[in-house]
Amino acid sequence: MKPIHKIGFLIFFIGVLQSCKQDVVFNQYESLDKAQWPNGQVVAIEIPIKDTVSFYNLYINLRNTKDYPYSNLYLIARMSFPDNKQVTDTLEYEMTDSKGNFLGSGFSELKENKLFYKEKIRFAKPGNYLFEVKQAMRKRNEIEAIDPLLGVSDVGISVEIAK
Repeated sequence: MKPIHKIGFLIFFIGVLQSCKQDVVFNQYESLDKAQWPNGQVVAIEIPIKDTVSFYNLYINLRNTKDYPYSNLYLIARMSFPDNKQVTDTLEYEMTDSKGNFLGSGFSELKENKLFYKEKIRFAKPGNYLFEVKQAMRKRNEIEAIDPLLGVSDVGISVEIAK
């Protein structure tokens, strides 16, 4: 490849990366000690919102290791609004395909999952929104929670402009 073509390709590639990043308005993770998520531990992240006109997609981001022992994941997520109203959701996500291979991206033993939380929402008021999530995993036919849930190293949330 000629040097001029390499430079052109590099500029194009950087432009594509920049255009993708512009859609992300917030992205934050919280690390879990020893890749273990104790029952009852709430991951809390405050999201500052100024724009009340645009539509957004919210994602729960999760990084898991090969030590995650299940094919699915149950979460309880709560969004607290600036006016103290709250919305709580119980969510289930697939973590593996039908052959038991972990879903998500990553070439190493760490997989990154971008899980849909809310789609095409508009924030009614500017201010700080509190996002809280905790794991709600149980073994089949058991009432007691799994404690700790192994193989989850990081939990976060991202907010992107909806297309």
